[in-house]
This record gives sequence, structure tokens and C-alpha cells, in this order.
Amino acid sequence: MNSNPIQAGKRWWRQLGWRHQDRLGNLIPLVAVLLFVMVMVSAFLFLRMEEREREEQGLVQQSQLVLQRLSDRLMDRQEQLQRLVSNLTTPAVGSGFDQAARQLLGQQPELQAVTWFDARQRVVSTHHAAMLPGPLRRMVGQVWRDVDLSAYPYGHWELVPGRYVTGEENVPPLLRLFTPIHVNDAYLGMIVAEYSPQAMLNAVLTGDNAAALAIALTSAGGDLVAAIGQAAYLPRWVASAPVDEWLAPPRLTQPVPPLDDALMLQTVMYRTDKSVTSYGWMLLLVLLGLTTIGMLLMNWRLSRRRYQAQGKLRAESHFRLAIENSLMAGIRVLDLSGKTTYANATFSRMVGWSVQELVGMTAPFPYWPREDREVLTARFQAELEGRHYPGGLQLRMLRKNGTTFDARVFLTPMFDDKGRQTGWLSTINDITEPNRIRQQLATAHDRFTLVLESLDASISVAPLGSKELLFANRLYRQWFGSQSTGHLKLLSQAGASELQESGDNNSDEEDGLMGLPTEVITSANPDRAEIYIERLDKWLEVRSRYLDWVDGRLAQMVIATDITKRKLAEEQAERQAEKMETVSRLMTMGEMASSVAHELNQPLAAISNYVGGMISRIQSGSIALEQLLPPLEKTAHQAVRAGQVIHRIRAFVKRSAPNRERCEPQRLVGEALELASIELRKRNVRLSSHIAPYLPKIEVDAILIEQVLINLLKNAAEAIDGADLPTGRRSIDLQVNRDDGGVRFAVTDQGPGLPEQATQQLFEAFYSTKTDGMGIGLNLCRSIVESHQGKMQVRNLYNEQGEASGCEFSFWLPVAASNGTSRGPEAPEESTNQPAR
Repeated sequence: MNSNPIQAGKRWWRQLGWRHQDRLGNLIPLVAVLLFVMVMVSAFLFLRMEEREREEQGLVQQSQLVLQRLSDRLMDRQEQLQRLVSNLTTPAVGSGFDQAARQLLGQQPELQAVTWFDARQRVVSTHHAAMLPGPLRRMVGQVWRDVDLSAYPYGHWELVPGRYVTGEENVPPLLRLFTPIHVNDAYLGMIVAEYSPQAMLNAVLTGDNAAALAIALTSAGGDLVAAIGQAAYLPRWVASAPVDEWLAPPRLTQPVPPLDDALMLQTVMYRTDKSVTSYGWMLLLVLLGLTTIGMLLMNWRLSRRRYQAQGKLRAESHFRLAIENSLMAGIRVLDLSGKTTYANATFSRMVGWSVQELVGMTAPFPYWPREDREVLTARFQAELEGRHYPGGLQLRMLRKNGTTFDARVFLTPMFDDKGRQTGWLSTINDITEPNRIRQQLATAHDRFTLVLESLDASISVAPLGSKELLFANRLYRQWFGSQSTGHLKLLSQAGASELQESGDNNSDEEDGLMGLPTEVITSANPDRAEIYIERLDKWLEVRSRYLDWVDGRLAQMVIATDITKRKLAEEQAERQAEKMETVSRLMTMGEMASSVAHELNQPLAAISNYVGGMISRIQSGSIALEQLLPPLEKTAHQAVRAGQVIHRIRAFVKRSAPNRERCEPQRLVGEALELASIELRKRNVRLSSHIAPYLPKIEVDAILIEQVLINLLKNAAEAIDGADLPTGRRSIDLQVNRDDGGVRFAVTDQGPGLPEQATQQLFEAFYSTKTDGMGIGLNLCRSIVESHQGKMQVRNLYNEQGEASGCEFSFWLPVAASNGTSRGPEAPEESTNQPAR
């Protein structure tokens, strides 16, 4: 039988006797008092927990600050000592170390001593503070036999515990920093710096930290190394935990980088405000009384405002409903069992079901794809049990028309005014379009990264005026690591412009980008620099350009390409060219060997005749002493003539390093004709030379240019001799004049000329018009001329009937650019005819 609970309660109370009613009347105030006591105890425990939590948070924050300062100071000391070691390779190594060590002792109060040991652990130089105990002082030449210094790694820290020395000063704990000296992977010694832990701890702490904390540095075994603050109580707190852990002040123990577990930082927080604990009960009683009075005073006001609040609540409800329906996110409300109790219009439009259809749905929901329902049901049940996904749950949802879309669902618990959970609030966002855009961006980024990582060139980007490295591809990281040191080194060696960091930003109003070329600030730099990186043993071609980085900063991109193989090929080609030049000269002299032998035979035969005649007349006694002078002078003249021929041959075929000098064209022509005339006379060819006056000097390698002239004259003589021309046409014309800002040399013969197709291939390697030619002479001549920034040409000469009547080889060389032109001796144009013998 159903009845009103209130009426039932009244009937039950009337059925009780007065004794039971009296007991219940006494029990209700008792229960109220017990509830009050429980509230008071709970309030005290809550306040103590809050206080304890604040103390622990403060301890962690201040301990982290002290630890960070201490670690930064240790790393700074390590970097300063590494810079000292890196400077030891300078010529004045001793004086440099002494000056740097004294400077470090003056700047660092915690630094006790700096000692330089050689590879045999002998003291090379040492500097120490005035307060350093006697047992720790070292003398120059002393050998440290306690440890093997070569076994310590680069930048190794070591904690040395304090000790008592009988009859001497006590040795306090020390921190030692070992930094080995390596040159070309060879161990040359060790720099050892010793620091006072107590002085270093005093330096990193401020006055506020010392007042609020008891701080100590201990070894891994718990031995006290240094302390500050209430250090008298610290060993007791560190050694063993108090019995009353709840009332004890919080403490924290952390390893100190870079020593890690070898050195521990232990801190204890003091409670300076005890009023909350001491007067908590009184405050709670006062607050409870004031609250009771206030509740009585507000009770009548609340009843008056209740009707006003109900009207405002209805208006607020309609306002919130309008906001929910206008949101882009779908909203649904679930009860504790997962049943849908509410859905807004946005979610209805999102899935295609009406609001009435959505209300009452339970898992698995029809807007879940059939193939995902098992997985989604498990995740949904996990969220209902309190195992939330912090970033929400991303899933595919099925519309009523059968299409799908991507959604992100967030599930949040809902509580009533009594703090009891009444259900779940779920928000659904359609992320189909953001996912598509994100996927496209990720794909584009992957393609971009893959291309840059696959390049055979090092690419790095760094902002101007900063040592930060914004981007580096695989090859850069392989060559230079992940720091900007390689980027800055490439710019420095390549001579590229770079903004330097401003030392004082407040003292000058100048623009930080002043001095940069604004017209090409973001355009490619066509200049390329070729530099050699000794550490990599590579030649790199470096290009740079400025660009606007994605965060708006002006950055500089450096592209370095490995050209080591090309440089080696160029060097090898130069060596081969030198060898070919020498071989060509030797071949030329080999071809002219018979002519040279004939040329030398004449003076030698004349010498033999003169000497034989004088010997015969001396033996017969038919010559006077004064009659010996003329034949002896002729003999000396013939010997000088033979020596000059041999000297010119040796100078021509001798292989030497390139030696460019300022030469007069007349001298080059004269020296070349001394050797070429031998071949011309052998082939009965006449040479006519025309040298213009006042020719400027040219800066050339004289031997190489003479080789070109001799080769052209010899080829012309061979062409005339091979054509079996009559005596009237057996002539060669050599003209030297100024042309187009340089000097032009032209060799013209009256031979049969060249086929037209041969003129296009004549200067190619191994192409020759001779039956026994090797095809390297003219190719080498053109290489020599072009190496002097000149040019070489060939053309056929034709007569009035259109027949080939000769060929002209010419080459042009620029004048020396140091002081313009230089006049030669004033002489009329020469015209010489040298008949062949």
C-alpha cells in the first residue's frame, strides 16, 4: 500500500512512547555534538594537510631554484676551464695559463687551486688561493702519484671528502674538476681545478633562501660536505626521520648535476607561521558561531529572494538553452548508467537523428559505426568507470544517412549541489576538416623534410645575431652536430656577412639590422666560396642567403656542398697538364734532334779545324805567338755559340713550377726564334717577323709562351715541307702587334691550308691532321693560352681565285694590369728575312 512518507513519519512518531521520544530528543543533540566534533577534527586535519602541502610546494620550488643555481655554477666553471685548456695550444702557452689561472682565482671565490700536470703527472704550473691548507698545496715539478690522471674523461667532477691530518691543518672537502689536454688525439696532460663546496654553496644562496631553508651538501654515504642555515639541526633530520612524520617539517634530497649521486643536496623547510595550527580551534568556533548567527539573519532574506531567484532561474535556463543550440559543438547528457537524457540541436544536426530520438539511447549507440562498436563500447565503459582520456576520445561517427565523419568526444562528470555525481556531460566536436588539413600539412612537411634530408648538401638556418640553430638537415648534423658552431664557422671562413650580437641593447638606439644590404636581404647570393674544413678533410662550396623565418625573425641559410672530388680532379688535371707541357717540349726537341745536331756540328767542326791547324803549325814552328790570337778568338766564339744552343735547349725542356713574370713580347719572340730557326733552316723555310714598336709588357710564364710559338712555327714549317712547295712560297710570316687591349701573335704560312671540318676539331685532344701526329700539341697550346686569360684561333687564307693559299694561327694575351702599358725601346718596325741553310 503506497502512502505519503511524511504522513507515515508522523504516524510513526505518534506511535512512540514518551520514553522513546525523550531518548531520541537527547540523542539528536548528541549526534549534533558528535557531528560538530567530527567537523572540527576534519577541519583541523584539512587545514594541516593544506599547510603541509604548501610547505612541500615551497620546499620543492626553493630547492629546485638552489639546485639549478648550483648546477649552473658547476657547468659555468667547467666551461671556463675548458676554454682555458683550449687556449693552451697558443705559442705563449705558459704565460697564457698563468695569467688565465690568476684571473680565475680572482673572479671565483670558491676556486682554491688550479694545477697543470704534464703527461707524466708532473706539476708544470700551479696557482692556489691564500687560504688553501698546506697539505693541498703543490710545487712545480712535483709528481702526483695518488691517481692515474690519464684515465679521467673530459670534464670529470670528483668529490674529495675532508680528512684530518695529524700535526697539520685539517683538509676540508673539495670538488675537483679534471680536464685533459688532447692535441690531435694525443694526451698531453691534465688541468685540475679544486673548488670549496662551502664557498660555492654560499655563493649560490641569497639571504631569503638561507633564512627559510636548512641546506646541506652530503656525499653518497651521507657525510656532511657543506651546510648553511640551521645547520646544527640538519644532521639529525638527515640521519633519521622523526617519529612524528605528520608534524615534522618537509625535507627533500636531490642529486646535484653533473656529479649526480656523488653529491646530494638536502633541504629542510621551517614553518614560520604557526598561527593556523595554534589557533585553529578558536577560529573554527568563532566562525561556526558567526555562521550560525548569519544563517539566522539570512534565513528570512533567503525566503524572500527565493521567488525572485526562481524567476531569474527560468530566464537563465532559456538563455543557456539558446546558447547551447547556437554552439558549433554537440552536447549530450548521460546518466550514471550511460543512458542519454539530453542532446542539443547541434548534436542532432551532426548525426541526423532528432533530439527526441537521441534521448533514451544507450550504448552501443546507432551513430557508432558497426565495425567499431566493440572497441568504442569498451572505451565508453572505461570512461563511465572513471578512467578518462585527457585529450578526449577521437572516433568515427555514423550519420543517419550512412555517411561518416571524424569527431572528438570529451566526457566530464556532473555533480549536484551536494557534490554527488548525477551523470556525465559529453561534448562532441566535428574535426573532419581539421583532420584533413592536418593530414595535408603533415604530408607536405614529410615531403619537405624527406627532400632536405636526402640532399647531398649541408643545409643550416640560424637567426642573425644569435647562436640558436633553427634547422639543420641530416648531412649538417653528420658533419657538425646539432649546434650552430658549424654554421658560424662556415660563414666565417666563407667571408659571408653576419650580424653580431649587441653587447648593450639599452645604451644605443641604432637599428640591429643596420649595415645589411636591404636590396638583396632575402634574395639568393650568387657568390660562392670554396673553403677547406680541416676537421672533415673536405673542400666545401658555401652559399648563403637571407630569409624571413616562420616566426618573423631574419635568418641566414647556409648551403655547403662537398666538392672534394672536384678539387682533387682539378689538382690532378693541373699536374697532368704540367706533365703534358713537359712531354710536348721533349717531343718537340725530339723531332728537332737532327736539326739541333746539325746546328751543333758546325761550331764543333770549326773548333776542331781551328785547333788542329794551330797544333800543326805549332809543331812545325811556322807560327808566331801573336798569330795564335785570331784563331783562338774564333775558337772561343764557336764554343760560345755551341753553349748558347745547348743552354736554350736545356731551358726549354727543363720542367719547372709555373713562374709568371712581366715580359716584353720582343724578348719572348727572340728567344723562341733561337730554337725554331734551327728547324726552319733544316726544312729550307724562310721566316719574316714583324714586331710592332712600343708594345706593352705582358705577365706570362715565358717558357710556356715560347713553347706555343715554337710549336706553331714548327707546324707551319712541316706543312710547307710536306706540301713540297717551291722556294718562292717556302716562307712563314710572324706578326706581333697590339690588338683590343692586348698583344696578338700571328703565324702565317703559305702552305695548302686545312680542311674546313678540321678547323672545328683542330684544338681537341688527340685530334691531328698528320699521319704520325699524337694530337696533343695544339690542344696543349690552347690550354696554355687560356690559362693566361687569352684566346687562340685558326683560319684559312684564300687567294683571288678562292683557293687556299695558306693558314694563319693566332693567339691573344692580355697586357699586365698593374700599371697599364710599358713602352719598349723606340725602334722602327723590324722586317727580317732569314734564309734557310
